[in-house]
Amino acid sequence: MTHAMLKGSNVPLEAPAVRAVLRWTPGQGVPDVDASALLLGGDGRVRSDEDFVFYNQPRHPGGTVWRLGKKRVAEGLTDTIQTDLAGMEGAVDRVLLVASAEGVAFEHVPSLRILLHDATVADGEPLAYFDITPQTGEETALICGELYRRGEGWKFRALGEGYTNGLEGLASDFGISVDDTDSAVPEPAPQTSVPPSSASFPLPPQQPAPQPQSQPSMAQPSMARPQPSVAQPLPQPSMVQPAPQPHPQPAYGYPPEPPRHPAPQPSYGYPPAAPTQPRPIGGPPPVAQPSYGYPQPVTPMPDPNFRLPPQGPQFLPR
Repeated sequence: MTHAMLKGSNVPLEAPAVRAVLRWTPGQGVPDVDASALLLGGDGRVRSDEDFVFYNQPRHPGGTVWRLGKKRVAEGLTDTIQTDLAGMEGAVDRVLLVASAEGVAFEHVPSLRILLHDATVADGEPLAYFDITPQTGEETALICGELYRRGEGWKFRALGEGYTNGLEGLASDFGISVDDTDSAVPEPAPQTSVPPSSASFPLPPQQPAPQPQSQPSMAQPSMARPQPSVAQPLPQPSMVQPAPQPHPQPAYGYPPEPPRHPAPQPSYGYPPAAPTQPRPIGGPPPVAQPSYGYPQPVTPMPDPNFRLPPQGPQFLPR
């Protein structure tokens, strides 16, 4: 039998483990809702930051409370917390079941409901459900209900108590040390002015003082919601085509100009060297080239009155 609960009512639980399903209707302008849980001792506070189960710490170290994650169903979206009541530590007196929205008031979340199921029965009917209506509409975090001890057993109470300062404010009220180092902006170092000096040598440049790096505490859970990883697109091949070469323009009736060859460079006062012609084998000797400015050698002419001297008797014919 399913119990339809009102605010402040309670119902006994006989199941050894329960699933608290937070359900809402998505749509345009509807924020994403997260389910979380706080394990409280007899003093109404957590024993340590490990007693806070949420999106950045989805499982309690004791293994008795954990998040099952979000799921889309026919009625909308769900986020689920499962609790092992039979294996719960004796020091834990209550388990708060919390809903939070990232910076958006719950007046923009339609049909918010928490349903309690027996975790040992698959696809069973809910044991109880509670339709949550924010009191002012400005709440950004809500305690939907609580699981609490009563004698040797457990009960569930419908609450619907709201906080306007979000999940951080709610968790802080129950003893959680919220890590806000991600939002802290380091202040710039003050600039020190150097007084003018009468020395003639330049002063060495001032080195900036090293800034102390803040180390995040491992005991303080961060409230920053994890961002989904987006795969980077592979680089696409370049679609830029090489620029086309210009085509020669028509001469419009005129003959095309012959290709221009570079003009010979001047030799700065000296005549250009004559091309050397190969000498044919057995041909006449090459003609001497003029020496350009130097006197030419004169070939003596033979004397027409030249006679040979008389020859000796040894040369006379016999």
